[in-house]
Amino acid sequence: MTEVEDTPTLCEGDNDDDSDGWDEMEISGEQTTCLFCPSQFHTIAVALDHCRSEHKFDLLELKTRYNMDCYSFIKMINYIRLHKPEPKIITESCVALWDDDVYLKPGEMEPWLMYDFDDLGSTPSTPHYAIDGKTPISNNIGDLQRQIYELTLQLRQKDNLLKNAMQDMAKMREVTKTIVESGDSSKNLVPTDVASLPITYDSEYFNSYSHYGIHQEMLSDSVRTISYRDAILNNKDIFTGKTVLDVGCGTGILSMFAAKAEAAKVYGIDQSDVIYKAMDIVRENNLHDTIHLIHGRIEDTALPVDKVDIIISEWMGYFLLFEGMLDSFIYARDNHLSPGGVVLPSRCNISLIGLSDMEKYNNRITFWDDIYGFSMKCMKSEVVKEPNIETIPSDKIITKPCLLNEIDLTTCPTSTVEFSSNFKLEITRSGTITAFAGYFDTFFDLPNSVSFSTGPHTTKTHWQQTVFYLKNTLEVNEGDILEGNLRCKRIKKNIRGLQVTITVGQEAQEYILD
Repeated sequence: MTEVEDTPTLCEGDNDDDSDGWDEMEISGEQTTCLFCPSQFHTIAVALDHCRSEHKFDLLELKTRYNMDCYSFIKMINYIRLHKPEPKIITESCVALWDDDVYLKPGEMEPWLMYDFDDLGSTPSTPHYAIDGKTPISNNIGDLQRQIYELTLQLRQKDNLLKNAMQDMAKMREVTKTIVESGDSSKNLVPTDVASLPITYDSEYFNSYSHYGIHQEMLSDSVRTISYRDAILNNKDIFTGKTVLDVGCGTGILSMFAAKAEAAKVYGIDQSDVIYKAMDIVRENNLHDTIHLIHGRIEDTALPVDKVDIIISEWMGYFLLFEGMLDSFIYARDNHLSPGGVVLPSRCNISLIGLSDMEKYNNRITFWDDIYGFSMKCMKSEVVKEPNIETIPSDKIITKPCLLNEIDLTTCPTSTVEFSSNFKLEITRSGTITAFAGYFDTFFDLPNSVSFSTGPHTTKTHWQQTVFYLKNTLEVNEGDILEGNLRCKRIKKNIRGLQVTITVGQEAQEYILD
């Protein structure tokens, strides 16, 4: 149904004076502002001619190209008003950039949304139809029109929510069918990566990045941010004239570095609502001609271009692999990178060290032995399951590091998240091992190479180190070699989380990053 069909006839009469009255209202009513400049017009017909002649924006051609209905028109107008794109961004795109139900949300009263879009390109069918397709509206019924408009949009939003829920239910029925028919659910559990996870089940993750504090923390991490800046700006020749995709762009800092390196076009994508502030940031820095930001999850969103020359992303989480954003980086690489294209960063690795810090161990683990005269020792087994994110003093390290896993980001699959690695830790000082700690290093293999580490031997980063406390401590002597195994796999109930199992001798201890 359309707005016009749902809107009752507001005035009818038997004499010709009525149509003259409508004409007067059309002329004396609220003026229509151009979609792309401050120019104002008495009728939408004139505004449309202006858009065609001055901005090369042909609404009828877009209607035909994308088979648009009135809801597509509403979303397009709201998209333009919100993001203020250049006309060529829309006309040269191979997809409808406004195809997101977020743009159905009513905003300020917008004259363009009173236009009878369904009749664009057709002959008017009613006696009082304005020549340009704009339904006449008198000042005293504006509130009624707005209520009808908002209720129509609400109904459309609820229909879409219901449709998404039904699609998710259908997907889960297929999952259940697969498990039942396989006869071995342990080998056929899905989803197996982020791309196979319905987006409705992924909202909590993206909502966590809608809070601005986390972005301030990341931007304040000079090791992280300067490394990306140097990798891009010190290798300007790699970026000049190229098309770049920034996966999980957040506030858009990497996109802006790429624009400063004279990339021809930069596309940034993020499912978090922080993307809307990023759009303001891009405009504030006059980079909107180069940078185009998209709200969406890369696995579910059509990009304006099929292939790009360079993919950049700061996807790393605690213990490198927590949060599962490597999946999205790999998806972008496999689906949108041109042959011979560049991914940044290029490589990462994970290392393990042994710690001796009885003070922290007592504060975290032994603490539960005596709580105001009561024993809570049963808590220990649960407390040690939770890795702690902290900065390790160098004097608490009593082993040499051991490399656990090396990841080539140009070729790695999503199964990289799950690995098993034997380790040998050389003891550098006699003492009591109270915990193991993991950290990662990142490499940009470029003509002017850049790398950084999140280990305890260098400047602190917001990732710090991931500390795995032991339930039972280990006594070691200088020169000993402590052998064990570390296994990492996804959590079944949350594929962005990690289950880490560390085995030393006959004792295995499980940790959950969730």
